[in-house]
Amino acid sequence: MSQKKKPDLSNALADTSHSTRYRQESANLQPSGDKNSGNSSTVPPSRQNTRPITGHFPKEVRDQLKILAVQEDTTMHNLIAEALNDLFAKYKKPEIAPTKAGKDLER
Repeated sequence: MSQKKKPDLSNALADTSHSTRYRQESANLQPSGDKNSGNSSTVPPSRQNTRPITGHFPKEVRDQLKILAVQEDTTMHNLIAEALNDLFAKYKKPEIAPTKAGKDLER
């Protein structure tokens, strides 16, 4: 299934109103493409070579995770990394999720 390029509504409005201002500005702009494509200067060093892992859970799950992080004097990120490592261990996979407690944080 191929996706057709959506029409540029700003150009359509400029055409109907015979405006040239938008076209002059857009001629100087280049398409942005992927926001992380080859421009490592905009990515903080701590996020280079990483990818987000997300999930949607009820509010109570997040609240409980935050409370646990405070009680354990750690971060939600570290608790999630610990949980992922426990999951990996359960399935006999290397425990590769970096945590602050480990030396592998700078992966």
